[in-house]
Amino acid sequence: MMLPLTLRHILVRSSHNTGYTSYILSTYRKTTQLRISFPSRLQTRNMAFRKPNSSPPTHEMVYFPQMTSDLPASSHEFRRVLYTGLYSQVVLMSIPVGGDIGDEVHTVDQALTFTSGTGLATINGKDQVVKKGDLMVVPAGTQHQFVNTGKEPLVLYTIYSPAEHAPTTVHHTKEEGDREEEERRDEAPAWSRRSKEENEKAGLVKLSGKYD
Repeated sequence: MMLPLTLRHILVRSSHNTGYTSYILSTYRKTTQLRISFPSRLQTRNMAFRKPNSSPPTHEMVYFPQMTSDLPASSHEFRRVLYTGLYSQVVLMSIPVGGDIGDEVHTVDQALTFTSGTGLATINGKDQVVKKGDLMVVPAGTQHQFVNTGKEPLVLYTIYSPAEHAPTTVHHTKEEGDREEEERRDEAPAWSRRSKEENEKAGLVKLSGKYD
């Protein structure tokens, strides 16, 4: 704890009286704590999640602070797309206790990083326990299922390559996600499925790194 300069001077002068010094420190801690205000859950969520892009990305930095901490778990959203690029997509998922993502197969590669909780992954018939700090890759065309076996939400970031979902997708529950998928309302945009050659021809990617 860094003390104000004035308070440090008082403590130096009163160092011969340990009781008085303890009283000053105790009073300072109490009054300081009273002035501390912690962000609400909504404020925390807003700090963590920037508005996702819905069109081809610009050539600017995309920065998400504190995204490997427990902070994102406060959203309790089953799925939220954070960013969609020309060749990949970043998605946050929070699987509730006892929940799962559903047995599925994607036509795209998928890399999952777990940031909270414990679960069981079944990949092509083989089981593997997963936990906070683990990374798992699911190759395109591979059956997979993830089940939350712990006592807290199983939170993970997944990177699809290329994109799998609509750029602005937010599913509060698995049921909502399943429904939108069945209704074909959660489709990756056409611009996220183009080849490197197509993007270079359209001027979206230049080796020079220079854009008008």
